[in-house]
Amino acid sequence: MTLEAELPEPRNEDHGPDEPAEQPRGRRRRSPWVTIPAGVVLGLLLIAVLTPLTVGARIWYQARQDERPRSDAIIVLGAAQYNGEPSPTLRWRLQHALDLYRDGVAPAIVTVGGKAPGDNYTEAGSGRTWLIEKGGVPADRVVAVPVGRDTLGSLRAAGAEFDRRGWSSAVIVSDPWHGLRSKKMAADHGIEAAASPTRSGPSVQTRETQFDYIVRETGAYLSYVLLGKSVQVPNETIRRINIDPSVAPSGAPSEPQPSR
Repeated sequence: MTLEAELPEPRNEDHGPDEPAEQPRGRRRRSPWVTIPAGVVLGLLLIAVLTPLTVGARIWYQARQDERPRSDAIIVLGAAQYNGEPSPTLRWRLQHALDLYRDGVAPAIVTVGGKAPGDNYTEAGSGRTWLIEKGGVPADRVVAVPVGRDTLGSLRAAGAEFDRRGWSSAVIVSDPWHGLRSKKMAADHGIEAAASPTRSGPSVQTRETQFDYIVRETGAYLSYVLLGKSVQVPNETIRRINIDPSVAPSGAPSEPQPSR
């Protein structure tokens, strides 16, 4: 017997005699049942974050535009009135519309806005009276549409009035941050709209105030686009009171002003 025959066969210390040698490990593949849902969730999160940011940026950009194309009429969106006397916010809007009218932007002015329960006057009627009596606009050049307790209701009624008169274009006068939403609503009711905002009032006082209005309008715009609803954001909700018109201006500024 030789020495080589007496030696035992070499044995792999890691494997039994019947086990194959360990193969090099590759990267374990992730199951598509994990990666696909994770990608969907990530995509939804990106949409949830980027959509409001994009809308807010559009609202900010639109607020800085002053669009004055030649149009069929100027639409003044409603704001508070006090027993027939326009609030400061409504007067600023009416004055701006009057300036546009005098500059030849449009041959007519349309005031919109209904009234709260218990009120004796509508926002549209109060605005029309002011334009005629204080602004000197001929009565046949001012149309009151006394309908709507929010932007959507008012512009829906304005769209019907435009259709009846054969008008198709308008310049909307409101607060700066309201421009994008009001243009969208007007377009959905057959009005080719531009926006020429006022530059007075609480909505443009400080950077903090401006940010607050942009956040509110972003929510209101998305609510309309996604759900078809006009949500009354806090600055659209006004406490109506009947007081002596002669003292209305002094008390009015303390109330929250609308973006209607």
